[in-house]
Amino acid sequence: MTEKKIEKITTRIWNETAEEDNPFAASACYCAGYDVYGDLLGKASYIEYLYLLFKLERPSPSQTRLLEGLAVALANPGPRDHSVRAAMCAGVGGSTHASALIAAISVGAGNLGGGREVFTAVQYWNQCGMDLDAWKAMIKEPPVEERADVWMPMEHPPGFDPNGVSCPAPVLQTLAHLTEVSGAENLIWLQQNRSELEEAAELPLAMSGAAAAVMVALELSPEQSEILYLLLRLPGAAVHSLEQEKLGWRKYPFFGDGLKLIDKSGAEEQKEGK
Repeated sequence: MTEKKIEKITTRIWNETAEEDNPFAASACYCAGYDVYGDLLGKASYIEYLYLLFKLERPSPSQTRLLEGLAVALANPGPRDHSVRAAMCAGVGGSTHASALIAAISVGAGNLGGGREVFTAVQYWNQCGMDLDAWKAMIKEPPVEERADVWMPMEHPPGFDPNGVSCPAPVLQTLAHLTEVSGAENLIWLQQNRSELEEAAELPLAMSGAAAAVMVALELSPEQSEILYLLLRLPGAAVHSLEQEKLGWRKYPFFGDGLKLIDKSGAEEQKEGK
């Protein structure tokens, strides 16, 4: 008699035991050894659970405060951010709600304030650490991207704003708060050396740069940092998309002088976005 082969799921993250009357429903779920609905539900915060999912270990109080602060700082990049604008375009254009989130991720995944920029900035941290001279050398002669078929080379030092003039107040406030609540050594170093780094880059520190430093303090890999950054920025994209869906295209922001429409006679008609 041939023994039936049982397919198994290979994962260190999750384990389930099935209900006695239904093998497709779980009676208990375990994340990194913790009973999710017995040990975590009602006892752990969402931020603590999020850290557990990524790191498979319970966060320390300072790590919890650090990730919680970062989540608040990143939750809504605002309608000027191109990833949020992508979601708003999907909403005002009548696309599905899932499409709005996908648009935000797609547009916000790149090298300009996006997930890939954070990935690269974390790589810089891993190579340079808290060596100011190493950072200056890396900024001056950046490494070549291995996958040029997927990602174009960075056009500016990662973590700095290519369109900025001075470091924005929200970036300074975020960095100051997260340094205070965590006492992370690399955040203290970044605060102390920010001006000199900005001078070397000839650009101000961006929120992506502050986020990358926090990811390093949380001991996340570049890959984990990239995807967590994308995840934490989705709430703002979601709510702005829903709002713009109801407001309609006439109240879409940043239209300037409005839309110029041509009627059937060829005459130009000015339609303001009101």
